[in-house]
Amino acid sequence: MDTETSQGIKYMLLASLLFAFMGAFAKELSSSMSSIEVVFFRNIFGVLLIAISLYKKPVKQRGGKPLLLFFRGFIGFAALVMFFYNISYISLAEAMTFSKTSTIFTALFAFIFIKEKLSIKGWIGIFIGFIGILFITKFDGSSLDKSDWLGIFSGVGAALAYTAVRELRTFYDTRVIVLSFMTIGTVGPVILMVIGTYYTNSSFDFILGTFTMPNLKDLLFIVLMGTTATFAQIYMTKAYASAKAGIIGTISYSTLVFAIILGMVLGDKFPDIWIILGIILIVISGVLASSKK
Repeated sequence: MDTETSQGIKYMLLASLLFAFMGAFAKELSSSMSSIEVVFFRNIFGVLLIAISLYKKPVKQRGGKPLLLFFRGFIGFAALVMFFYNISYISLAEAMTFSKTSTIFTALFAFIFIKEKLSIKGWIGIFIGFIGILFITKFDGSSLDKSDWLGIFSGVGAALAYTAVRELRTFYDTRVIVLSFMTIGTVGPVILMVIGTYYTNSSFDFILGTFTMPNLKDLLFIVLMGTTATFAQIYMTKAYASAKAGIIGTISYSTLVFAIILGMVLGDKFPDIWIILGIILIVISGVLASSKK
């Protein structure tokens, strides 16, 4: 194993642990504020940290892809909104598993948009992944719950964002890519909370909400969530920039193990047999979908 690959794996393991803690802190905050406000605090903290970093060490980059940079930020924000909403309503492990379907969709989108080859194993992996999604949603042929739809779309959105990162990494500094995502993720919630103050609709409660002044306990969780989220995003981006996406995508599934443990600490039940089977199938599918041979 070469040095860059080894470094990429270490980055992804650290990012996975930090993402799981971020989810745990977000789940705690969701008991006292709307999910859209949680998204706001998750990102504004990161914007400040990245801005300080850019001030201390100015960027050196080619640039030239502003629309793609905006797209990465916007679609990443949309996926995060759905993910955080699910965290507040279902178990941490289940919400994280939905999010991790992004690896399946990333392989598919890379094949479609940036013409990366997809092996026979990859196609089999995508098929297995969709079976895994059926297991997690417990789909019986009738209909899917709101959390199921949002979970699937959070995976699709994250996959589009990751695909964009693979193109952007040759044009922009890692911090600029992260900053584009977090800036949109800060401004967007402000607009949505203003709208939510004057308009309510239960069908759109995952994107609309009002601002609630945090108490001291909330402020502690906000700082912890913001810190873990920012560094998780940085190390994840570094990981994808250091090694092949297939290897990094496989290592990223360690988040699910961390999420199960942290979720149980917070009071979640141990996942039932269907979710466990779904997790196993999605992990297998992610490994296969990322296969190049």
